[in-house]
Amino acid sequence: MMGHVVARTQLILSRSNFADCSIRCQGLRVSKTLRMGSQQQSKRPTCPSCAKPTQLCLCNRFRSPSLDNQVSVTILQHSLERKHALNSTRIARLGLKNVTVTTVFDVHDEAEFLIRVKGASLELVDSSKLESDKKALPVDNGSLKMGESLKLYQHLDSCEESISEDLMRISMKKRGVISNVSTSLMEDASFDGILASPSAMDVLAKGFVVTKFSEGKQEFELEVPIGSALLFPSEDSVMINDLKERELKVKNLIVLDGTWSKARRMYVENPWLKLLCSHVKLEIEGASLYREVRRQPREGCLSTIESIVYAMKEMGEDSEGLDNMLDVFESMVGDQRRCKDENFVKIP
Repeated sequence: MMGHVVARTQLILSRSNFADCSIRCQGLRVSKTLRMGSQQQSKRPTCPSCAKPTQLCLCNRFRSPSLDNQVSVTILQHSLERKHALNSTRIARLGLKNVTVTTVFDVHDEAEFLIRVKGASLELVDSSKLESDKKALPVDNGSLKMGESLKLYQHLDSCEESISEDLMRISMKKRGVISNVSTSLMEDASFDGILASPSAMDVLAKGFVVTKFSEGKQEFELEVPIGSALLFPSEDSVMINDLKERELKVKNLIVLDGTWSKARRMYVENPWLKLLCSHVKLEIEGASLYREVRRQPREGCLSTIESIVYAMKEMGEDSEGLDNMLDVFESMVGDQRRCKDENFVKIP
């Protein structure tokens, strides 16, 4: 009998403890929710131009108006770099008049690249209207279901001329594996065969438009003008001065913005970059200004803005305006270093 009473007492206490624990847990969740709401309400205001916190705004640090650069700059920015506190593309946006920034995502399953001459346009249409038009612009087996969701309209005089404006279609899997290539530049061509064909490369050298489709949607469309060069240390890259000796003039500089591993992945997963006639590189001794706040694989590895500045200097652009951008970048790195030091001091 006594054992039965003890057991009932323990059961009651156990239920009481459980209820008390539940109340405390609910209180913890409410408290956490209130703290999160408070943090969202107290979020620091940011500058709409440079996207930095207002007290760290970069806009008023430029000593002169935006540089009217003769060599335009096209930045392919990795999607993970866009909101990074230290991404230096923001300085290029503020400091250069002729600059374009395009966001690039990794290929996770499959992507398709359509390359066509400048002036041809691409238009989305209702897939229900597409069945009768599939024969007009055939899509190769292995493509990213483009024929099911897209129709290409070329605003030219005839259907035959329209089809000829599609220079190339490339289907790619992740990590740069090309699964299919079709082209009007030559018959029975592989991607390597196109690269080895002087006549095909001559056509591409006149400029083209590249459109990337991923997961059935258009990810980006980019015009690649005549005289475009990729700034990246590929196997085929040369020093900028070597181009001058060959009397090749760079009119548009394409730059990859991301960590070095992300930049390499963008390079292999965007095969159209290899179709550019010129690849250039820099050989700069010493460490990047980034060295104290972001990891660099080795000396000579520069930030995006440093690479742009040094390359454009070699191309003859205004040194004063370019140096100003470097000064702003150095001040941004200094802000980050001070913030890190202050946070370190606050830790007990």
